[in-house]
Amino acid sequence: MAREATLRKFEPAEAPRVPAFGGGDPPAPPRAFKPIVSNARIAILMFIAAEVMFFAGLIGAFIVFRLASVEWPPPFQPRLPVGVTGVNTAILLLSGVVIQLAMRARASSETQRVLRLLSATVLLGTIFLLVQGYEWVRLIHYGLTLSSGVYGATFYTLIGCHGAHVLGAVVWLGVVLARVRSGIAGRESVQLAGVYWTFVVALWPALYVLVYL
Repeated sequence: MAREATLRKFEPAEAPRVPAFGGGDPPAPPRAFKPIVSNARIAILMFIAAEVMFFAGLIGAFIVFRLASVEWPPPFQPRLPVGVTGVNTAILLLSGVVIQLAMRARASSETQRVLRLLSATVLLGTIFLLVQGYEWVRLIHYGLTLSSGVYGATFYTLIGCHGAHVLGAVVWLGVVLARVRSGIAGRESVQLAGVYWTFVVALWPALYVLVYL
């Protein structure tokens, strides 16, 4: 018995089994990769960054012309409607609060509340555009046009570009609203439109103080 135990002790260990064809156990299925930030969010952030640079150039040009003028506004030019535009500014800022509520409601899947809040945002944005358009018609009637000199040209260029962005954002929100109502809009569509609308709203107070006051 002792001899057999000794012989077993010195027997070579059993070689490990090597799978045929150099294979092995099948690899585990790859895990689904979920990026921290979606491509759509990165795209909208890059677009907003480009917009910031665009408006920075316009604002810089406006400041240069304003500081180079002996008197601003120039004599015999109509004054801008500070009071009415101030009220219009409050309307736009209110729309910024409403869109934030819509984004939170969408995150909580409160579809009916999202519809109401998006509708309110579109309505407030439309009111802002209508008031701005009415004031522009009055200013043109009083003689302030693009050909009125640097004062008129810089005003219509800077404020007009912002108005065009507001119009585009209102159309975007209207499309998202229709898609949410039909049940084909994803959660991110509201978030992306809300981020852009927030940018448009946040830009306006700076323009109002710079141009109107």
